[in-house]
Amino acid sequence: MEYKYTNRLVHETSPYLLQHAHNPVDWYPWGEEALSRAKKEDRPILLSVGYSSCHWCHVMEKESFENEAIAGLMNLRFINIKVDREERPDLDELYMNAVQVMTGSGGWPMTVFLTPDLIPFHAGTYFPPEDRGGMPGFSKVLAIVSDYYRSHRGEVGKMEAQLKQALRQIVEIVPSHEALSDGVLSKAFSALESQFDPIYGGFGNAPKFPSSMALSFLLRYWKSTGSKNALEMVEKTLEKMANGGIYDHLGGGLHRYSVDERWLIPHFEKMLYDNALLSRSYFEAYQATGKERYRDVGEAILKYVLREMRSPEGGFYSTQDADSEGEEGKFYVWTRDEIKEVLGKEKGTPFCAYYGVATEGNFEGGKSVLHIASTSEKVSQLYGMPVVELKKVLAEGRQKLYAEREKRVRPGRDEKILTSWNGLMISGFVDGFNVTEKEQYLNGGKEAARFILRMMRQDGDLLRVFRGGKSRVKGYSEDYAFFIQALIDLYEATFEAEWLKEAEDLNQRMIYQFWDEKNGGFFFTGKENEPLIARSKNPYDNAIPSANSITVFNLTKLGYLTGEESFKSKAEQVLLLFHNFLEQHPSGFSQMLSGLSFFLNPQEIGIIGSRDDPRTKSMLKEIHLAYLPNRILSLRDPQEPIKGNWFPFLMEKGMPEVPTAFVCKGFTCLPPVRDVKELKKVMG
Repeated sequence: MEYKYTNRLVHETSPYLLQHAHNPVDWYPWGEEALSRAKKEDRPILLSVGYSSCHWCHVMEKESFENEAIAGLMNLRFINIKVDREERPDLDELYMNAVQVMTGSGGWPMTVFLTPDLIPFHAGTYFPPEDRGGMPGFSKVLAIVSDYYRSHRGEVGKMEAQLKQALRQIVEIVPSHEALSDGVLSKAFSALESQFDPIYGGFGNAPKFPSSMALSFLLRYWKSTGSKNALEMVEKTLEKMANGGIYDHLGGGLHRYSVDERWLIPHFEKMLYDNALLSRSYFEAYQATGKERYRDVGEAILKYVLREMRSPEGGFYSTQDADSEGEEGKFYVWTRDEIKEVLGKEKGTPFCAYYGVATEGNFEGGKSVLHIASTSEKVSQLYGMPVVELKKVLAEGRQKLYAEREKRVRPGRDEKILTSWNGLMISGFVDGFNVTEKEQYLNGGKEAARFILRMMRQDGDLLRVFRGGKSRVKGYSEDYAFFIQALIDLYEATFEAEWLKEAEDLNQRMIYQFWDEKNGGFFFTGKENEPLIARSKNPYDNAIPSANSITVFNLTKLGYLTGEESFKSKAEQVLLLFHNFLEQHPSGFSQMLSGLSFFLNPQEIGIIGSRDDPRTKSMLKEIHLAYLPNRILSLRDPQEPIKGNWFPFLMEKGMPEVPTAFVCKGFTCLPPVRDVKELKKVMG
């Protein structure tokens, strides 16, 4: 195919950058060529940050970056740099902080104007091509910002100094000297309770995002306090999401967020990290309640990921777009007539009643997003059909509509593989294996882990991005933290020493690269990442957990499993560093709060016995099926050698003749047990 324009992005591997490779804009990727030219010519930089499945990024590209007049203005007045936020989260976080300081809000596409010294002096998000709805047109913004840079250099210099100082203050965190206690956990529960939507579940109003980390914290809180309200908040949210349009009832998986408070109409993109975190939420809820619906939704997520998001090499792709054929949601929505045509009137009518498909539709153009609008009992009464028969009709209908949907033009897929998001997904697959014993889930997790260890390491250090047969970009602390967590999870599911060894080795590298010897905690960027104007520790648990939150779990577990006490000490330092944040803004630190609960109340469970012994297996099955959020699990097989100081908890127990389990809560150890019934009792 011939293009009128081709710019430097054509040589990149990021799907987002490649989407802009034929804009008339003279785009550069972030790098020395662009930055040197800006300094040499004393030209301001227009930094545009987004990601491949971002709907408004696509809109701004079509309206402005494909507009020759606007592109001409950009090329004349700026050095234009395009960044994929998923490849360079360090740049995204730094300049998003600046956008929020300057404008009070943020989002994507992110548009930041920088001096040649990379200090932002004006910023925004989406700009329309012309003045619209109180927003200035992009052409006007470009002219005003460029003229201001030329004619107000003194003021720009003052702004540079002020913003540089503001950014450094944002990232400067001093540890608390208070002793850690679980008092902050009840404060956090009260904060979440006040934000909870008692009708539809979730937190706050529209748009409503799946708050998987908040749900995980609430489950832990219920487990430790017996709070029925905490469990009800979790169940209400998970049920409403699973019934709503945010859940893909035909293909499995959940969309990014709901534009309404009811979880009905989603923003249709599917993110790997959302589905990783939510699979864990549903599996945890199954462990806590025994309700099969939660397990089924978790499994549907894993099946979707295996089917549609796994690369031939074994890693998992990043995202699927909201749009297909230029329309948001077109792939997923249906009219009543389309459904009846596929299923026939007799079966299509009750199907539409159950899934809320009315003639007028609930989406654009009379189309509908499938959602569970009634109960099988009500629909069976309405149509005089036994519930058993109706369930068959619904299952058959989902299969047929899925097959029909597969004939449509599919949404675009971002096929880059990110170490951090893969780490989260591997943990989701381990959870799925633990509660179902289905080897396909364990194998999916193992294959992804081996792919990363094989293809995404350089001289022992992790790389962040793999695409087109190449790995690149040195890993950030989140890549290490999430992948180390996945390796520990694989160990606790299989007791194969290779996973624990890799986790211990990467943890040591992470400490070397990212640990702050002065105040504790892990920087987002490592010693070998590109230096920027400020080095943050990215403390908040946002769409994904912060690296620091996950390291609390990793360091604590590795401390107990390997006998390295300094790991536990570092976990405590992380919690002390962010203790004031937990006190003042608990809702922004759900994962860190769970980490605090875990650190203060660990539950060690160890088994001495052969991995192949049926009695050992039955004990492990009971442990994996139970909701034990603070457990640290180890196994000592008499036939296998022990590395160094590993498993100190089990080394002093001797070698019993039959498989034996040992359970300690806090600093209290219970009598050893040798059968499943006793084990169930002592685990609580």
